[in-house]
Amino acid sequence: MSSLRLDTLSIMAADLGPENPLPPLLNERELHEVSYAEGVPQEMLEQIAYGHLPNILPYTLQDGYTRNRYEQKLKVAVLENETLKATFLLNYGGRLWSLLHKPSGRDLVTVNPVFQPANLALRNAWFSGGVEWNIGTIGHTPFTCSAMFAARVSASDGTPVLRLYEWERIRQVSYQLDFYLPDGSDMLYVHARIINPHEHELAMYWWSNIAVPESEDTRVVVPAEKTYRFAYHKELTIVPVPEFDGEDRTYTTVSKRAVDYFFHLEDGQRRWISAVDGAGKGLVQTSTDLLKGRKLFLWGTGQGGKHWQDFLSEPGYPYLEIQAGLARTQLEHLKMPAQTEWDWLEAYGLMEADPGKIHGDDWAQSRAEVENRLERLLPREAMNAELENARSWQDTVPEEIMHQGSGWGYLEEKRREKAHEKAFAPNGLIFPETSLTSQQTPWLELLETGTYPKTFDEANPSFMVQNEWQTMLESSLEQNDENWAAHLQLGIMQAYNGETDKSRFSWESSLRQQENAWAHRNLAVLASQEEKPDIAVDHLKKAHALKPQLIPLAIELGNAMLKDGNNKGWFELCQTLTSKVKNHGRIRFIEAQAALREKELAIVEKFFADNVVIADLREGATQLTDLWYDYHSVKLSQEEGIAIDDALRQRVEKEFPIPEQFDFRMLES
Repeated sequence: MSSLRLDTLSIMAADLGPENPLPPLLNERELHEVSYAEGVPQEMLEQIAYGHLPNILPYTLQDGYTRNRYEQKLKVAVLENETLKATFLLNYGGRLWSLLHKPSGRDLVTVNPVFQPANLALRNAWFSGGVEWNIGTIGHTPFTCSAMFAARVSASDGTPVLRLYEWERIRQVSYQLDFYLPDGSDMLYVHARIINPHEHELAMYWWSNIAVPESEDTRVVVPAEKTYRFAYHKELTIVPVPEFDGEDRTYTTVSKRAVDYFFHLEDGQRRWISAVDGAGKGLVQTSTDLLKGRKLFLWGTGQGGKHWQDFLSEPGYPYLEIQAGLARTQLEHLKMPAQTEWDWLEAYGLMEADPGKIHGDDWAQSRAEVENRLERLLPREAMNAELENARSWQDTVPEEIMHQGSGWGYLEEKRREKAHEKAFAPNGLIFPETSLTSQQTPWLELLETGTYPKTFDEANPSFMVQNEWQTMLESSLEQNDENWAAHLQLGIMQAYNGETDKSRFSWESSLRQQENAWAHRNLAVLASQEEKPDIAVDHLKKAHALKPQLIPLAIELGNAMLKDGNNKGWFELCQTLTSKVKNHGRIRFIEAQAALREKELAIVEKFFADNVVIADLREGATQLTDLWYDYHSVKLSQEEGIAIDDALRQRVEKEFPIPEQFDFRMLES
């Protein structure tokens, strides 16, 4: 009997911490900058160049987490029938956390024993395990560590449906995920739907990222004979499947380095991917044809890749990811026409195949074995029919709102009502007034009164870049120019649109009306972009003096002072910091960098001796590796009176291998 209920999950978890009140005016380094090998299709190249954004506004950064874990109870929704039990994290993007196959006791996805954010996502915080639903733009969803609306719906035959949905603010679209387990079904169904309500085309992106256990005998089977390979050397190449460079790459433990494989499924081919162990058992994911991309991501067996997996979890939980997306690669955005809907059906279940055929030398036989078993488990025509069935109740009004998402959807509804615009979402997606929080309050006041409040809520920061809100804000300032907070917000909107001179004027106007850290910081960003590090430092010092406890501000100041070459000045400033700020991992790291430049090696040595942890070290970052090798190069140079050259660096790498706890390399390890 199929059922749906709310429950709690007890887990050792780190707090997510406060959101960063500094608007993310710059893009972090894009890992997916691409060079291309011959043969990459022109359509793919065009889609790789299309749809990019200046930054992740209007979202804030989620970088306030630590690595201090304690037992917490996370709110979950549980769908269950006789065969499967699916558990979803409602406050973390609706992540499918567990998919338990009850007869075998086998979890089909990797279940992380802890909740530990790290810096791998659009908004910084990301965590591993389960299945993540990614929408909007290249990278992980803005809702990775944010709540989703959850509602109870009944299918036409009475089967309970878990509906997860939200209003996505980058692309300004609503999307929904309807999950259900019919009585007796061996497959979990997911009906996904994206709605473009606008009169213009949108750049769109979707990938379902599935973590599954990794072992030496795990093989990823997919109906493809070639793949687009992308590693952290940033080149997209075309290689055969399953073997190249003398190794069968469908067994992930043969690879030392982290890498993405975007498989080329031919038109007309059924869409599926599976990861099975030596016994021929594991997860299979399939979909209707719109979701045409399939991918394998692996961390590699090098020291850096192993450390990343442990950093995100605990030792002993290796995993790989099999993924499914709208495009062939995760480097692309697709053109979504005006006023259209895209939808597809996904299904997840246990694959049980003949291990002799799966792990034999005949790749065609391996693929055929999985496809034949899948056809018996869920015929392709039956899946297409199931999509039509799901569409028949996709607009059904929920019986119950089980969990609140953000208040931004409600605010957009109110804005559209006042502007006499059409609704952005169907009746089956309810954005209640009860979802409003203090983040939406100033914008609701602007909508209702025409005036933005003269305040900025540091504890619950919020920003807007939507054109309609910029027009409202400009109109309010035409009526009354004396509003420092309105000028501050307008400058952020103008900067997002590339209007540098206007944003500068707005932030300077904000400062003329009230001295505030936020405008100083934003002017520092402009100065940094213009290669004026001394001006950037001056603004950041003024901002820091106003907000000395704000760690993100202190970090930006430290990095700016290093860029300006003011290492000794940074040492002096560090002495004025409170212990909480001074002992932050990133502050300690900046101090160590400055110390190395000034040949204050004892400070660098203490940094490593204390095993300082940078909780939000960015994916692909090599700063710790660089500091380690540079420190030992300088030390040997001083001790032996020799020059620092390539020969010395090679000697250092051989004699002083970097300890695992500092090794986060994705390319070399």
